[in-house]
Amino acid sequence: MTQPIISCKQATKRYGRKAALDGLTVDIPAGRIVGVLGPNGCGKSSFFRAIAGLVTPDEGTVEVFGRRPGWRTNGDIAYLPDRARWYPNYTAMQAIEWGQSFLPGFDMETAKRLAGWMDVELDTKIGGMSRGQEARVLLILCLARDVPLVMLDEPFAGIDVMSREAIVSGIIDHLESRDQTMLISTHDIQEVEGLFDYTVMMDRGKAIWSGETDDLRAEYGSLRDVFRTMYAKEWKR
Repeated sequence: MTQPIISCKQATKRYGRKAALDGLTVDIPAGRIVGVLGPNGCGKSSFFRAIAGLVTPDEGTVEVFGRRPGWRTNGDIAYLPDRARWYPNYTAMQAIEWGQSFLPGFDMETAKRLAGWMDVELDTKIGGMSRGQEARVLLILCLARDVPLVMLDEPFAGIDVMSREAIVSGIIDHLESRDQTMLISTHDIQEVEGLFDYTVMMDRGKAIWSGETDDLRAEYGSLRDVFRTMYAKEWKR
C-alpha cells in the first residue's frame, strides 16, 4: 500500500476506566470509500474524533495526511459527527449559504445539485423538516466540499429506509466526479454495503480486520454475513 491517508499506531483513548480506543492500529489508503463497521460502542466515533483532532490519544499515535491532526489538517476534512443537528430557524438554503461562507472548499453549485438529487426543498426551515430531511441537509454541507477526506459518522442512524436510499444515491452520484477518500461508519450495513471498496471492522476499540472489501466477501460472503460471523467470534472470546 502507498502512503496511507490515515495511520493509527497503538492509539488508546480512555474515559475513566473505559477504553474507547484500545491500541487501535490501522492504515487506510487514499482514494477509497471505506466502511468503518462495528456495533454501537466499539470505538468508531472516537476513531473519527481522533482523526478530526477533537480528541488526543492518551497513548500511541494518529496521523492524517502524514501529520498529527489539528488546525493544519482540519481544513482538508469534511466531518459529519454522530447525532449532528442544525439550527432549526435556518432554511436549507441559509445553511448552504453558511457553508459557502465558512467551509473551505465548499462549492455552491455542487450543493444545489446534491439538494436536487436528494429532494431537499431549499426554502424549508430545518425545524420543520423530518429527521431524514435534516440529515440530507447536513450531508450536503459535507459532500459539497472539495477536500481530500470526508468522514460520515453513522449518517443513517434514526433515518427511515426511503431517506437512506436517497442519501446513498446522492453519495454514489457525487463520488463519480470526485477524487476523495470517504470514511462512513455504520452498524447498519444492508443498504450501504455496495458502497465500500475498503473495510475496517472494529470491536472494543480495536481493528479486528482491515483490507479490501472483496477479500472480506471472498472469505465470508456478504458484509451482512461478515458482520454476524466476525462479531460472533469476537464476543465468544
